[in-house]
Amino acid sequence: MVRTMLALRSLLGSARSVQRSRTRVPHLPDRPFRGRTTPPDAAAPDRLPGDGLLPDDAVLLDAPDERLGPALVAAALGDHEPAAVLLAATRAAAEWESRDRYVTRLAAFARGRDEWLTRWLAAAPEDPDALLVHAQLAVRRAWESPARAERLREVAPLIEAAAGATPADPVPWRLALDHARGADSPESAFETCWEQAVRRSPRHFGCHVSALTYLSPRWHGSYRAGFDFAEQAAADAGPDSLIRTLPALAAHTQLRGTRSGGPGTSGRVHGDTRPGGERTSGERTGGERAERNGAVPDERLDAAADLAIGLSARYAPGDPWPAEARNVLAYVLIGRARWEAALDQFRLIGPFATSFPWAAGGDDPLGRFLDARAGARVARALAEPLPGSAGRGRYGDHYA
Repeated sequence: MVRTMLALRSLLGSARSVQRSRTRVPHLPDRPFRGRTTPPDAAAPDRLPGDGLLPDDAVLLDAPDERLGPALVAAALGDHEPAAVLLAATRAAAEWESRDRYVTRLAAFARGRDEWLTRWLAAAPEDPDALLVHAQLAVRRAWESPARAERLREVAPLIEAAAGATPADPVPWRLALDHARGADSPESAFETCWEQAVRRSPRHFGCHVSALTYLSPRWHGSYRAGFDFAEQAAADAGPDSLIRTLPALAAHTQLRGTRSGGPGTSGRVHGDTRPGGERTSGERTGGERAERNGAVPDERLDAAADLAIGLSARYAPGDPWPAEARNVLAYVLIGRARWEAALDQFRLIGPFATSFPWAAGGDDPLGRFLDARAGARVARALAEPLPGSAGRGRYGDHYA
């Protein structure tokens, strides 16, 4: 952990010194395998041999686990009590990873329906769990404002109140990291928040994701800086820690950023994506942007995916806990044209599609997930040798 902290401090100090790397990043279509990009002579995905994938209508988007589901149902009915019981249990047991996920999902729900949260705060204005959900909701709304930095500075007292209510909780400090980045706080402020966060939970995944986002080209770093941090953090993490998927998240950032109108963002792997940059008329794209933003070579992308594959294999198929990490991994494997490995992850994902990373390119994340899954099926079939053929085909050869 000390090495990870030193790595972040070093990267913060040199994040703007981007090393140039001539790396070709493969294209990942925005709506893969639809329309003209569908191979005209390929078998329809639903006619391919059984491959262990669930039917499309069995896949759910952002399905809550068995603990969160009842709290969301009750909140929809205006009852905050199940959410209060749930978050109190995570606080008492120091389940900081679960607490972070549940707070994020509850705040996302309150973004459209906050009556239950208003009642909760009125009934228990100093409840540490209500304060934390309130702070998360305020930060999310501030991020969505055109006056983002100003709005974020206004909600700073809410984060301070949540942090003070539960001094051992790292989740308010994850919020503080997001706040410091969005409020254009000085680098020293971000570093202070990071030190406070890891002091409470040295391997808190959400805090590491926030740090990775800070080090992305969209903010204060480069693809290389993000990879350096992610790889060091993964090396320090335990074999079952989701932090071992952090390099794959860095790979997703590079794959998305070098093929779109602006560098992508790391995103919260709890369904909360970060705002991305808009392309300006004079901005370069593709390989030029990759070179300018310090893209890492393909070997590091593949190594990141392999590390995440190892982590994914430690969890049961259809387990909702690693679902978003598996969705990100599937995206990366498709970007690297590793079709069979991508299909393996889709099998492990089972019914648990997640908005991130599929929501980044449009308003139909479930459709994009299903498109990507169907496309991997077709591409894998095209890569198989045909009877009597002399060699193996590659998807890229069909659509160069």
